Amino acid sequence: RPNLPGLRMRPFARAIAGARAARDVVVAEVRYEHRGWNGHRADPVHDVWQALRELCCVAGPLPVALVGHSMGGRAALRAAADPLVRAVVGLAPWCPPGEPVLHLGDTAVVLVHDEADRVTDAQGSWDYVRRARARGARAAGIAMPAGGHAMLRRAP
Repeated sequence: RPNLPGLRMRPFARAIAGARAARDVVVAEVRYEHRGWNGHRADPVHDVWQALRELCCVAGPLPVALVGHSMGGRAALRAAADPLVRAVVGLAPWCPPGEPVLHLGDTAVVLVHDEADRVTDAQGSWDYVRRARARGARAAGIAMPAGGHAMLRRAP
């Protein structure tokens, strides 16, 4: 059965890999073992941490920028506690009230959201950015003029 969230990320991965400044960039995909967040277990975060360990074994202790969409955006934000993670880009991330921000430290965070998104709440992203900044994180929010939750409308 197709992995629709994984397919949705492919245009973003191609754009990152194809960027002129990305000569020395390794692009890797996290495959989630379980569906859903699964309460306090936060299964996707453990999958991201496992992917970071595997990447470190293959490529060495490189600085990492995580890009995640929706639940993957939330997992990427949580995984920023890993010392290799230097930046997180959350695309229409799921940021429920009270999502932790203390672990961000000096990690750069950019959250991108279409304010008309009907799946995840853009206001949750903006609240996360405000709370992260209040704790000293380098965080920014960017409102998309269109694109919906998938953020692929008008994608090349």
